[in-house]
Amino acid sequence: MKNKSITSRDEDFAKWYTDVVNAAHLASYTSVKGCIAIEPNGYAIWEKMQEILDKKFKELGHVNVQMPLLIPENLLKKESELVEGFAPEVAWVTQGGSKELEERHCIRPTSETMFCDYYKDHISSYRDLPKLYNQWCNVLRWEKETRPFLRSREFLWQEGHTIHATAKEAEEETNRMMEVYKWFHHEILAIPTIVGRKTEKEKFAGAEYTLTNEALMYNGVALQSGTSHYFGQKFSKAYDVKFLNKENKQEFVYQTSWGTTTRMIGGLIMVHSDDYGLVLPPRIAPTQVIIIPIGNSEEVLNLVDKYENLLKENGISVKKDLTDKTPGFKFAEAEVNGIPVRIEIGERDLKENKVTFVRRDTREKLVEDKNIDVVKFTKELLETIQKDMYERALERRNKLTFKAHNLKEMEDILNTQPGFIYADWCGDKDCELKVKEIKGCKSRCITDEPLIDGKCVCCGKEAKYSVIWGIQY
Repeated sequence: MKNKSITSRDEDFAKWYTDVVNAAHLASYTSVKGCIAIEPNGYAIWEKMQEILDKKFKELGHVNVQMPLLIPENLLKKESELVEGFAPEVAWVTQGGSKELEERHCIRPTSETMFCDYYKDHISSYRDLPKLYNQWCNVLRWEKETRPFLRSREFLWQEGHTIHATAKEAEEETNRMMEVYKWFHHEILAIPTIVGRKTEKEKFAGAEYTLTNEALMYNGVALQSGTSHYFGQKFSKAYDVKFLNKENKQEFVYQTSWGTTTRMIGGLIMVHSDDYGLVLPPRIAPTQVIIIPIGNSEEVLNLVDKYENLLKENGISVKKDLTDKTPGFKFAEAEVNGIPVRIEIGERDLKENKVTFVRRDTREKLVEDKNIDVVKFTKELLETIQKDMYERALERRNKLTFKAHNLKEMEDILNTQPGFIYADWCGDKDCELKVKEIKGCKSRCITDEPLIDGKCVCCGKEAKYSVIWGIQY
């Protein structure tokens, strides 16, 4: 039976999304406008994301640091493009206690400024390089329109900031970290993404170029899911971050930054979940298996304990529900919370030496012998669920990927069913802005795909780039 607290996904997608967030107790609204309270279920997913990404970052040589939350205005102003890009979203602190500050400080919207300020005092020679730093923190951006996880004024993220002795090393880092985000989405979140380069208009303020990881949600709206920026020497020149190179000459460092946020939780919901609640891929699920006894006989409880211990001992995240709620309530609760596998152990089934496994992604019930190799069976089932979820998401994305030869075709697509739209582009900013007039459609990324017909979708002149366009969150 459908969860009555959740609006149908195909009826009202925006309401459905909010209903899933609420029903699965992922986040709730607060008295601070535009800011959410991330509840235990939501934060557990973020912790799992942190754990996996942090391990990957460290394998690549990165270390974690922490920079100040506040940035003096004079420092922020040193890089004009950064100031211009973030000015509309910056929140300012002008008073400390009862005294007005001599200089106002912004609450960090991003931390390039403070990393540069640190680096200029802590390197002198090429022998000090590279510096591969990352921080897990919160940032504040005064967004006009907000939605839980997708766009809130305060959010959690990681931001990597690295400096290098050569442009080649820095560009390799930029590409390597984009591949990490792609890997994480494909292999862990079961979300197929497309990687490409942002246009000049859409790149990060102050970057030489920006690489982006673009995902498509169930409703055909795009979600930027991790970016990696190559700064070259723009920031190092603005903040005087220099080193003595191997030729014994002063040179400005080459810099990168890259990051992804709690927005990924929103992406998980909108790609995989359904009208019954949250659906989580096993590799990111904080709890992969829940065991629910039906009845409290000694035989039932002994098998619950046996299964729990075996699964735990073999690296599977498992919980048992021994509360006094009804079995039906427990089933519904496990379902709405997106736990990938539910094991039901009941007195009636045990008389026939049977137990029931339930897949959350398909809601399929698998009745098995109670003496099954529960570890082997469960591991294989979890891997099957992970693979199937990715394949379904890929099939959906492909179904919602289109080609357009002109603005009329693009408009028809967006009015019928939004999605990724491949269309050629001449590279002119005016044409990019013209496309935006159609339902706010933006360039998502420049791709390596061959041109469709070699003519700009907007002006019809010779095209330079194959671009994916789409409506975004």
